[in-house]
Amino acid sequence: MNEDEMFSLIAAGRRRAADLFDQLNEEQLAVQSLCTAWTVHDMAGHLVSPFCVSVPRFALGSMLSGGFDKYSVKAACQLGQRPVGELTAILRKNAESHFTPPGNGPMAPLTDISVHTRDIARPLGLDVSAPLSTWKVVLTFLTSPMASRGFVPKGRTNGLRVLATDQEWSYGDGAEVQGPSEALALALLGRGAAFSDLSGEGVTLLRGRLN
Repeated sequence: MNEDEMFSLIAAGRRRAADLFDQLNEEQLAVQSLCTAWTVHDMAGHLVSPFCVSVPRFALGSMLSGGFDKYSVKAACQLGQRPVGELTAILRKNAESHFTPPGNGPMAPLTDISVHTRDIARPLGLDVSAPLSTWKVVLTFLTSPMASRGFVPKGRTNGLRVLATDQEWSYGDGAEVQGPSEALALALLGRGAAFSDLSGEGVTLLRGRLN
């Protein structure tokens, strides 16, 4: 898959997420997302942060806040105070953006939008998700050395065979971890809620590596 095709998937994902946010009421927006630092509304702030916070400002904020992760949480919560309609308008306006974080290619924003959409939809009991073809691309990235930069720590999949049950995709050798593509991606990224959808002798080993 070339970069233009990946950016098309990213654009579709951003519009999908915007449509999801627009259908939610205030009670749903206040629900805790699968990212424990953010509510669903905060997550909307996170998804628009690349378009609202410049790279120099983000670098300075990270330095003053004690690191990238801490400032990312702070910036998302600040942006999440805006009306959700304003945030989804920003997301749609920038759906076709080819911006990627420094040091990362389009796989980073594709994974970000695909996974965070499920971080929102899953706790709300909604089935909004990327298509299986997109999850295959995301899983291939998450099990690659490139993903060790901010996504999946080195060694998390060592000695494991990760197998999708809803499409033809697998990775590695060893104790098996199998389940739906979405759940595999979420589990590799440390979302404990996804483990209820997984099976195999490697599940306990993978869960133990999350801390």
